Amino acid sequence: MAPKKDKSPLSDPDGMFSGMVVFLIETGVQSRRLQIWKQKLVQMGAKIEDPFSKNVTHVFAMDANSLLQKVDRERLSRFKAKLLAYQWLEDSLTKGEKASEDLYVLSLQSRGGSLSPKADNGSHPNSSEITPKKSRSSTEDAKNASPRHMNDTKELVVDDSQDTKSASSLASRSSSPEVTSSEVIDSHNNPVGTSDSSSLYKPPDLNRNITEIFGKLINIYRALGDDRRSFSYYKAIPVIEKLPFKIESVDQVKHLPAIGKSMQDHIQEIVTTGKLSKLEHFEKDEKVKTISLFGEVWGIGPATALKLYEKGHRTLDDLKNEDSLTHSQRLGLKYFDDIQTRIPRHEVEEMERLLQKVGEEILPSVIVVCGGSYRRGKSSCGDMDIVITHADGKSHIGFLPKFIKRLKDMKFLREDLVFSVHSTEGTDSGVDTYFGLCTYPGRELRHRIDFKVYPRDIYAFGLIAWTGNDVLNRRLRLLAESKGFHLDDTGLFPATHSSGGKRTKGSASLKFDTEKQVFDFLGFPWLEPNERNL
Repeated sequence: MAPKKDKSPLSDPDGMFSGMVVFLIETGVQSRRLQIWKQKLVQMGAKIEDPFSKNVTHVFAMDANSLLQKVDRERLSRFKAKLLAYQWLEDSLTKGEKASEDLYVLSLQSRGGSLSPKADNGSHPNSSEITPKKSRSSTEDAKNASPRHMNDTKELVVDDSQDTKSASSLASRSSSPEVTSSEVIDSHNNPVGTSDSSSLYKPPDLNRNITEIFGKLINIYRALGDDRRSFSYYKAIPVIEKLPFKIESVDQVKHLPAIGKSMQDHIQEIVTTGKLSKLEHFEKDEKVKTISLFGEVWGIGPATALKLYEKGHRTLDDLKNEDSLTHSQRLGLKYFDDIQTRIPRHEVEEMERLLQKVGEEILPSVIVVCGGSYRRGKSSCGDMDIVITHADGKSHIGFLPKFIKRLKDMKFLREDLVFSVHSTEGTDSGVDTYFGLCTYPGRELRHRIDFKVYPRDIYAFGLIAWTGNDVLNRRLRLLAESKGFHLDDTGLFPATHSSGGKRTKGSASLKFDTEKQVFDFLGFPWLEPNERNL
């Protein structure tokens, strides 16, 4: 391929970063990520200065140590540039407006490189403070929360009344019609599903004392059927785990997105006492504790969990003799401990390669990609979400049954949970689905695995949905609705109104080849997969 010409991006004089003169500390920053940031800054009105001079208004670095390696402390003190973590730039691009600078200031008072809490306005020469804007969490986000990616240990919620009902999620993935399995690329011509360390999601995670408690509350509220509250904690966790400082006071985080008054109170209590009374109350409440436990069994939703409790069941052993459980629920109960065990990233990578090899043997040039938390760069996964297509737009038809049979013959797939084929009939958008249990070669430990086979012309939507995370999926869906469309994992449809006035989706989807084209059409800033842990 001929090398691309290096074109300087056009600058918008009225853009979000207009008036900023920026000096970038490149230490510790992935080169491709740095290039994207440079382009965005210039396109949105900023000027990039090199070398460091008195004209610079903002200096960006990964941390204070990286900054001091390039510019000495005495020189920095002579200028009034604001010293910010790159996370400010990332969060501003994601929100579409400048984030509050005072929450991202790099403190030079220690070599640790933490962000400083809010200083008195104008009191520090390196942190010319601005009044932070209050971030409003969309109540619609919570209202429309789907549990698809709420918890990496159990990313599918099954409808109580229909054991085989698949979760409808949104998804999209990049690849052009000419892409083959040997050249699966993302929208920036980078390999998809590789283990390149630069694509991993590695937040500082300095506040596990808070995020671990919030994680438990996610599970409890989800089991109780309270998706709104569950989703609010789900949104807060990535915000907190990305902070490059240890929270010592709620004042440090009260202006962050997804951290409302109730969340602030929880954080203050945890920071002060090391525990949260609400969680302790739930853990002592027999009903809540039991329903939460039953809700962790694959295939058992809130309504079924409540019914089982009302029947007098209190432990998982009690459920073994319950006649009302479906076959899939019984499998979820039998392999409960296995399914709760997280899968190390390197093992997921090996299994993805195995699936790609087997798929290629059955159908040359088939595209097999592992989505979910693996594609988002997480160090471990609760399950595997496999998204499949073929570039010619037709060879995917009938592929899944052959693929599943071969994987069973190899003893990779062990038990079936859901299996539906629509590609041969052209029903349900032609999407084929398999949910089941698999084993890592040489082991008997069961892991959850999902396969979704999409026609090439809707593959991008499928990949977005099955990559997640759930916060991003909600935002994209709400954005689509605001523009008069319905977005799901099978396409972007013009919204229509039924005779009763209810909004429904049209019969034909818009066509896009890549995830980026979907993002661009909706006007949402492009995010690499490892940037989607919102």
